[in-house]
Amino acid sequence: MRLTASAALALAVAVAACAKGAAKGADSASAAATDSTTADSRDRTVNLPVVAEVARDGDLVLSINTTGQVRSDAEGTLKAEVGGTVARVLVRPGDRVKAGALLVELDPRPFDLALRERQVAVDEAELKYQEFILTDSISAKRPSSDAYRRVATTRSGLAAARVGFDRAKLDRERASIIAPFDGVVDRVNIAAGERVSAGQDVTTVVDMDHLRIEAAVLEHDLPLIRLGGEALITSAAAPNRATTGRVIAILPLVDSATRAGRVYVRATGNGVLRPGMYADVRLEAARLPNRRLVPAKAVIERDGRPLVFVVKDGRAQWTYINPGRSNGRDTEVLPDSSTGLIPVKPGNQVIVEGHLTLTHDAPVRVVAPRETKPAKP
Repeated sequence: MRLTASAALALAVAVAACAKGAAKGADSASAAATDSTTADSRDRTVNLPVVAEVARDGDLVLSINTTGQVRSDAEGTLKAEVGGTVARVLVRPGDRVKAGALLVELDPRPFDLALRERQVAVDEAELKYQEFILTDSISAKRPSSDAYRRVATTRSGLAAARVGFDRAKLDRERASIIAPFDGVVDRVNIAAGERVSAGQDVTTVVDMDHLRIEAAVLEHDLPLIRLGGEALITSAAAPNRATTGRVIAILPLVDSATRAGRVYVRATGNGVLRPGMYADVRLEAARLPNRRLVPAKAVIERDGRPLVFVVKDGRAQWTYINPGRSNGRDTEVLPDSSTGLIPVKPGNQVIVEGHLTLTHDAPVRVVAPRETKPAKP
């Protein structure tokens, strides 16, 4: 069949319209795919977890680092003051006891008998004393003088009997061994039924709440230490559990071999420090007041210039700083040499963990310290 000219023209127009529609649909699909990819990329933006601390104004405490040994203010090895047989042992090593608590009791019967014997001796001497006084009063026809009463007390044996009674009473009290102060039982050296003699070790009690650290300080650093200065104490047993103390004494002698003096630091027990341990001690040497401070571990270098990352609107903004003195824990931020301004403000969050590989303006989220550590398998 042969087409007319008008029919051929209409067919060509229709084919062109279809081609144009198909092209438009393809462009729309491509644009939609691009928008979807952009949205997906936006959704997949990773906010890196970091740990941040707050910049602040405060005193920068410069310090001297040293080591020392932990001692207890009260470490008592209790001894039997009288001989006897152990009737009861009321504590075990590790028990916490209060001052005055009964720890060990000796068989009380021998001490009770001795006390009764002494009481009988006192009663007999009292009778003799009354006889002397009565005889003197009748013969002199007047009350006995004070001088004669003193003589009668001695001649009747009443004075010696009373001393014996007091000694027996004291021995009876010493048969009960009590805690001299609050503390923890470290050792128990006897058992029930055992015979102990006077002077024998029975138990040891240690005061765990009132501790001191005997720290060695080199002679050229001694003038920098002051009484009442602050001390930060850590131990290998728990390096992240620091406790604070105060310098209570700077001892006068310097060891001629080590050229070091000794400083006593008072500390309270924190459940980690134990007598005999060695501890790391950071002693206050000087205090610089009213400084702008950031954590020392927040300061890093890029291209030889020190900076910190400040969190702003979920972004890590690196900020160049002019650092001053540092004590290993805090670093002072000095004013900029050109503007005279300090670029870090009090209250700014500065990143202290997760910032070593960060780039400027990286998206971040501040988390607790444990969230930045990889989970254990």
